[in-house]
Amino acid sequence: MISVNQRAYEIVNSMVARAEQLAIHVTHLSNGTQVIDLGLNAPGGLLAGKLTAEISLGGMGEVNFLPLDYSGFWLPGVSIAVDKPEIGCLASQYAGWGIRQNNFFAIGSGPARALARVDPAFKKIDYTDSADVAVLILETRQMPGEEIAAYIAGKCQVDPAKLTLLIAPAACVGGSVQLSARVVATGMHKLLYLGFDVRKVLHGFGSCPIAPSVPDEELASALSNDCVLYGGRVHYTVRADDDEIEAVIGRIPSSASPTYGTPFYEIYQRFGSFYNMDPLVFCPSQVSMTNLNSGRTFRAGRSNPEVLRKSLLGEK
Repeated sequence: MISVNQRAYEIVNSMVARAEQLAIHVTHLSNGTQVIDLGLNAPGGLLAGKLTAEISLGGMGEVNFLPLDYSGFWLPGVSIAVDKPEIGCLASQYAGWGIRQNNFFAIGSGPARALARVDPAFKKIDYTDSADVAVLILETRQMPGEEIAAYIAGKCQVDPAKLTLLIAPAACVGGSVQLSARVVATGMHKLLYLGFDVRKVLHGFGSCPIAPSVPDEELASALSNDCVLYGGRVHYTVRADDDEIEAVIGRIPSSASPTYGTPFYEIYQRFGSFYNMDPLVFCPSQVSMTNLNSGRTFRAGRSNPEVLRKSLLGEK
């Protein structure tokens, strides 16, 4: 059985061994929980973000850097390749665990979700991990204490000393990298939402620009969302009926949402909260699917350089 937490824990150990090179801070709470700071108080960087993204995939995928061209200007980006995306993306990477305890709030992503199984996605997917270690990435500007660690460990049914928490705010370089690396997962979640049998998705590949790092957390998160919505591209290899693909392909890209078309920060200010927005907008700009049963490839959507210029480059 594949254990996304065990696989992720191996990458965690390699990060800890390279902590100085990666410019991360590694500490332990009094209950033994390991906390890795990627950019809250530590400098962090690109390589720390890459490894965190691979941790979030439960060791099921690889993340690399590449330049991405958008009609006359280019941006630094990431590419993501993942086999078994139902496990790597939906059961592990997807940011589906909202953790709210007293004054603490964080968005949890990564393999510990497959132990806790507290978010709605697990009503539609079968995978369950049974590891004795747990690894969770927290998108937050707050450093967790023993109470938060004990709460997460309890949900995962592991000893707090077997828990690793990676702190990756959006407003840091490593955070921007791992947020962009979710592009394949956002398309998978859209397929799940649309009722497509995600077990039929065999492989996922995607690319996404990396948002420039800014000090404001809400703006940083919005810029990373723009990278996915207006510059993210994904391709899936599936075994299905062509009719099944034709029924969903046009509904997957972000352009299918009525809120599409303006920088995400403007949409956020209009609705006042991420949770008040149309959930269908959180998807890549372009999607293609190759059906191994028929040999046909289906495509929908397009990148939007105009919004990327306005959002990421500050152009009018």
